Amino acid sequence: MINMRARHALGVSTLLVTLASGLLSCSGGPGTTSSDPESPARNIRAAASAPATEEPSTPSTAAPAPGVEKVRDAFAGLQATYNYGCTTPGNCAYFLGRVLDELSRLDGAMKADPQGPGHFKEPLVWIADLRAELGGDRSFENLKKHQKLLTGTRDKINTWMQGHPEDYR
Repeated sequence: MINMRARHALGVSTLLVTLASGLLSCSGGPGTTSSDPESPARNIRAAASAPATEEPSTPSTAAPAPGVEKVRDAFAGLQATYNYGCTTPGNCAYFLGRVLDELSRLDGAMKADPQGPGHFKEPLVWIADLRAELGGDRSFENLKKHQKLLTGTRDKINTWMQGHPEDYR
C-alpha cells in the first residue's frame, strides 16, 4: 500500500513537472520570440547549449536562481529510470527517450548549480559525449542503436553521484 502511494506521488510529481515545463516554454508574451533579449527561453537555450568543455566559472555560494532545477531533483528523475526497461517496443521507446530527457535535465541542473560546472566535470563530459554520438537524432531507431551508451552514461553518472552524496541529499 505504501509502495503504491509512493508510485502515485512520483507519477503526480512527474506530471506536474512536465506540465510546468510546458507552461514555461509557452510563457512568452505577444511578440516575444526566442531571439528577444528579454525572453527567458533565450537564456535557458543559451545555457543548455554551452559546451561542457568550456572553462568552469568561479563557484558561487549563492543559492540557485528561482526556477532552476536542483541537481538532487534531476538526479532523482534519472534514478527513476531504473524502474523501466525495454520489455516491449512501445515501452522501449519511452524508456530510452526518458533516459535521454533525464540526462538533459541533469546536465542543465549541474551547469546551473552554485558550485559551478567544474564540480561536475566528468558527468558533463559524459553527457556531452553522448550528445555528440547521438548527433541530435532523437528517433527511436537511433536511441535503440545507442541504448548501451545511453544506459552506460546513466550508470556512470549514478556511480559518480553515489560518491558525491552532498550533491543529492
